Amino acid sequence: MLLESRGDRIFNVMIYIILSLVTVIVLYPLVFVFSASFSDPQTVLRGEMLLWPKGINLNSYAKIFQNHDILTGFANTILYTAVGTLLNLVMTVMAAYPLSRKDLVGRNWIMALFVFTMFFGGGLIPTYLLIKNLGMLNTFWVMIIPGAVSIWNIIIMRTFFQQSIPYELQEAATIDGCSNIQILTRIILPLSMPIIAVMILFYAVGHWNSFFSALLYLSDKNKYPLQLILREILIQGQTNDMVKMSTESAIKQQRDVEGIKYAVLVVANIPMLILYPFLQRYFVKGVMIGAIKG
Repeated sequence: MLLESRGDRIFNVMIYIILSLVTVIVLYPLVFVFSASFSDPQTVLRGEMLLWPKGINLNSYAKIFQNHDILTGFANTILYTAVGTLLNLVMTVMAAYPLSRKDLVGRNWIMALFVFTMFFGGGLIPTYLLIKNLGMLNTFWVMIIPGAVSIWNIIIMRTFFQQSIPYELQEAATIDGCSNIQILTRIILPLSMPIIAVMILFYAVGHWNSFFSALLYLSDKNKYPLQLILREILIQGQTNDMVKMSTESAIKQQRDVEGIKYAVLVVANIPMLILYPFLQRYFVKGVMIGAIKG
């Protein structure tokens, strides 16, 4: 066993102190929002609640789940995430597999064209005009088609195919009479479940948190994702629709609005917060795969 020097011990202690501080800085806002959503809004406004809930109150959650817009937004987000992730995965595999094949003529030039789009784009206004001319404004597909594939994820998956699956397997399958589609479905994909899981997670989290495309291209509130509904509640003061304006005082209205904001934040983010600790290793693995050789 190697003995640590005094300098190494001091360094390790400093690392633990810094990591502990970062953990507290990251976790405190999450715990505060969660506790505030279950607390009496009056105690939150007065600053009496610092970490743990005070005066348990579930009225905010009752108001949100009675609100049609939030429930519709939740359903839309689930639909966009499911369909979008499926399309993303299919498109990424269809691009990454041919680019990983040594016998694809001009694959380096094709890859260079793909990478070019990572650094140079048409801009927001030309993109909006293109979406408009294609007739996709205010449609379901405007949330799916424009982001159907990520070049970065293509690079990650192509690298996995090249580095983790011996090319000799494909040559042997070709000699046995397998077509390219059979090689992909019977050999490549069954051996690629780790990278497929990584891609699903990357794309699903992106769709779940997406709101900017909806902000630009959607005008029908019934098509809004949950994140855009949340934005309206937090920024544009739409919580007034859930508060009885005619019978409650201004102070009571303010308390209810405050509680609803925290409750909506929890409802919008709790699915990802629950899943992420269990799936974090896949994200880390995805980053490492992409870092192994271009």
